[in-house]
Amino acid sequence: MADLAFKDACGPRPKKAFTLPNFIIYTTLTLLAIYYLAPLYVMIVTSLKTMPEVRLGNVFSLPQEVTIEPWIKAWATACTGLNCDGLSRGFWNSVQILVPSVVLSIAVASVNGYALAFWRFKGANLLFTILLFGAFIPYQVMLYPIVMILRDIGLYGDVWGLVIVHSIFGMPILTLLFRNYFSSLPEELFKAARVDGAGFWRILIRVLLPMSAPIVVVAIILQVTGIWNDFLFGVVYTRPESYPMTVQLNNIVNSTFGEKEYNVNMAATILTGLVPLVVYFVSGKLFVRGIAAGAVKG
Repeated sequence: MADLAFKDACGPRPKKAFTLPNFIIYTTLTLLAIYYLAPLYVMIVTSLKTMPEVRLGNVFSLPQEVTIEPWIKAWATACTGLNCDGLSRGFWNSVQILVPSVVLSIAVASVNGYALAFWRFKGANLLFTILLFGAFIPYQVMLYPIVMILRDIGLYGDVWGLVIVHSIFGMPILTLLFRNYFSSLPEELFKAARVDGAGFWRILIRVLLPMSAPIVVVAIILQVTGIWNDFLFGVVYTRPESYPMTVQLNNIVNSTFGEKEYNVNMAATILTGLVPLVVYFVSGKLFVRGIAAGAVKG
């Protein structure tokens, strides 16, 4: 009886870690991870090789002699058309485009989502429908009309013209996320703030935004990824001196003059994708929380 009581107190025996279902799951996940990480591995090891070693053709082999010269050349001296200053100029152009675009689009979308969630006005549903419809219009349809608008207001070819374009195109999906996130918050908070005499802006800034870190992180990651990786808008709406990093990368990789330096191309590609990768890995947990809160509720 004592043994039975001891077994009941300890609970059931833990299941064996190694079972056939677990083996199948982990094997599948491992194979998928290898499949998706293999190109990144090839890019990294190729970028650390000299060109004579790259010409040997063994893309999966580790570098016999590690060199960072391709990285230095990709950043500082690789030719992108008529200029041979590498990706450095494109990087700072991308930063000048990215920061105001992210701040402006998130600021406007948060106000839109807040108004649509709590300050319900006549025609709010129609406005929300129009915003959602705008999120699914193909960008290519509006390329030329936007060129004409930017030309008429004197911003065609300017960095600030591209900032406006990115802010407008990011607004519909961000408004949807903020509206759904705010709708998931307890309405009693809003009503209590109204009873205490708080107005439109005070409720947003003092009550709701401090609780909105997950959805703000989601918005930042979406905008950083979309804006930083954009090529189409960058090549259409800016001049060569204002080209973002992705356009500079395209000019390096597709250059038809001189020797094809695959190690420099790989290093340039990794440098171009580094910013959104860092942003995502730093804030990955909040991204998952924000998506769960802002994308399935409303």
